Amino acid sequence: MSLPPVFLLAFASGVCFLQTRADLPQAAWLWMLAGLSGFLLAFALARVRPSLRGGALLLTLCAGCAAGYGWAAWRAELRLADELPVAWEGRDVRVVGVTASLPARFERGARFVLHVERVLTPGARIPSQLWLSFYTRDWRGDLNPYPPPRAGERHEFTVRLKRPHGRMNPHGMDYEAWLLERNLRATGYVRTDPAPVFRGTSAWPPMLGVHRLREAARDHFLQTLDGKPYGGILTALAIGDQNSIPRAQWNVFNHTGTTHLMSISGLHVTLVATLAGWLLNWLWRRSPRLCLLLPAQRLAIAGGALAAACYALLSGLSVPAQRATLMLLTVAIALLFMRRIGLGRILLLALIGVLLFDPWAVLAPGFWLSFCTVAAICWVGLHALQGERSARNRPGERNLRQRLGGWLFSFAHTQWAAMLATLPLLFFFFQRFPLNSPFANFLAIPWVSFVITPLCLLAALLAWIPLPLLEWTHTLASPLMALLEYFADGPLGLPWQAPAPSLWRVALAGCGVLLLLMPRGFPGKGAALVMLLPLLFTPAPQVAPGNLRLSVLDVGQGQAVLLETAHHRLLYDTGPGYGPVAADSQARVEEGHDAGAQIILPYLAALGIARVDMLVVSHRDNDHSGGMDSVRAGIEVEKLVSSVPEWAKGELCRQGQGWEWDGVRFEFLYPPPDKALKGENGDSCLLKVNAGAAQTAMGQRILLTGDLSAREERRILAEDMKRLAAEVILVPHHGSRGSSTPSFVAAVGAQWAIASTGYRNRFGHPRPEVIERYARQGARFLHTDQDGALILDISPEHINVRRWRQEARRYWHTGSVKK
Repeated sequence: MSLPPVFLLAFASGVCFLQTRADLPQAAWLWMLAGLSGFLLAFALARVRPSLRGGALLLTLCAGCAAGYGWAAWRAELRLADELPVAWEGRDVRVVGVTASLPARFERGARFVLHVERVLTPGARIPSQLWLSFYTRDWRGDLNPYPPPRAGERHEFTVRLKRPHGRMNPHGMDYEAWLLERNLRATGYVRTDPAPVFRGTSAWPPMLGVHRLREAARDHFLQTLDGKPYGGILTALAIGDQNSIPRAQWNVFNHTGTTHLMSISGLHVTLVATLAGWLLNWLWRRSPRLCLLLPAQRLAIAGGALAAACYALLSGLSVPAQRATLMLLTVAIALLFMRRIGLGRILLLALIGVLLFDPWAVLAPGFWLSFCTVAAICWVGLHALQGERSARNRPGERNLRQRLGGWLFSFAHTQWAAMLATLPLLFFFFQRFPLNSPFANFLAIPWVSFVITPLCLLAALLAWIPLPLLEWTHTLASPLMALLEYFADGPLGLPWQAPAPSLWRVALAGCGVLLLLMPRGFPGKGAALVMLLPLLFTPAPQVAPGNLRLSVLDVGQGQAVLLETAHHRLLYDTGPGYGPVAADSQARVEEGHDAGAQIILPYLAALGIARVDMLVVSHRDNDHSGGMDSVRAGIEVEKLVSSVPEWAKGELCRQGQGWEWDGVRFEFLYPPPDKALKGENGDSCLLKVNAGAAQTAMGQRILLTGDLSAREERRILAEDMKRLAAEVILVPHHGSRGSSTPSFVAAVGAQWAIASTGYRNRFGHPRPEVIERYARQGARFLHTDQDGALILDISPEHINVRRWRQEARRYWHTGSVKK
């Protein structure tokens, strides 16, 4: 008895539905039992009473959904049970563990997966796998004498951990989901005191040996190609280490739509399987006796699948490689052991195989892009094969020129189909489509797939032979990269961008794509183009005149606030620079290690904002200005205003400056005109915004305070405390004890007090006494580390507050835990 496609599709739908839930169901096994029982009952009904087949079909559908829902819930229960107790966050724990991944290097150290073998601290309970950072230099710049761990090494470490927690913003990456899929249930760093202790190497599990080989290959690649610009690309293609590729080159791939070529996923795994299968098939056919023992086609299928699995191992079994390999193995098994199985059923079985192994795969854009691409390529390939058979039956032979033209047309048609199939998803996930992508991929895919990648693998396998394979491969990669850089910087380098579309627009566009991919002569293709228009021309969210939308983004320990009126945009601060390059603005922009590149620009793109009328950088500190250069490089900034003289170039924020946009009044209340500005905390630009003052007596007032301290608060109060009154305040200096004095809090009289803070930040912001101070005045206190991004829709009559961590909550998200 084979499972019907309806049951399999329903199973996949149940898995997807579970990943949208805020809470897990009770007793997941009951859902699985109900699903399987329902399927057996439906099967029996269809057999015994053919007249009840309609009811049996409905029962099968419900049973599949229940089984998929229960399977995903059961897997989630098992994974979430391996957690770090709240009581052990931020405490030192001594452990013995093995480096179970290829360490990802960065300027100040490395990040790696630690498989915990023993916990030496009495009473401590920690997860079995940790995502750790090892710093070769501390925050003061002092050198750590202990070298970073290598793959497969066993160490005794003192670690300081925290529960999985990521920044939560609309249209942003879900870091907690990323950790869950990889079974990393705590993050942290290695302490240098007490010192780590090396305890040898481990040979089990066997994957550790693979990681050691990968690290040796990476060292060989980087040493051989030291100083050459594209060494990181060759390393990524050979062993899947994408961290070796500089951010500037990632930008080129993003602007040309070729990022998929740099990750070991469906394209590369299928390529290796195809080449291995073709070679085995050709060799096996040389011997008729061997073909009698085992058909060459079956050997090619099995050998190609085995080669793909080996390549996935070499890539470190990354999640995209796991998905691609599971798909390929499912297809191979179906072809080896089943007869007359359709293409759609093969893809469906591959989908179920992936979801059984990894129910969280549906959370990754790559999952949907891969399946849509493969389905489109198989669809057009099937029709091309049918056309080829028809051509063979016609009299006459095609010459070489005709065959070459046919091959080029087939390849271009396949690229066209893949582009169309992924277009709705690209706009849904990334809100952009590079216009040069078809041309760039037409040239890059065959060159990378059939030339560069095979040579990279050959160089990795023959590293012990003194051949200049890597140098030759780098030489062959150079003209391609030059061409891609030309495409990225050329007139077609600008992408087609649209605001984040609604689901109905994506679904309508998907139906249009299906029509366009139908065979020639199929009716309705003109209507298909019309069905794409709502997706391509998605309107941006609108703000009514006199109203204001205020978005306090979750940037960690820093601040970034977007203010939108009907026709104008103001960005107040740009968040921090992250990591070891935070002090180097040029390096920060190149590597994208700041809130501007990682959070602000994606958020603006999702809203369809390509220009801000004013950028206000309140002062010099990195947590407020770290993303400024990335923002200015990524979008058009009409005017920059700041308290830092060398940045503002005459546009310094000063008390008394004011303007009105679309019925909303803006005014700087600080610093005073006579103050010599240096861009320090005490020079922060204090901005007051009044929405709807023309419609009501006072409107809704907002204060953006930067990092003002108690001294500046007293000075402002002494001048005129009434002008501080506001309904909403971004509390000064993230809620530190040196600000928000009782008299200042009373003068503001806010209904909503907001602190932009990082999870478990080392400063303890916001301080409990500050929270209590605002609460005594009747304010509701929110902070971004617990509430995520905060979006306030402000009209003259009321204020509607949306907390993104609550609104987009899923069962794996860390709850609002009091520090």
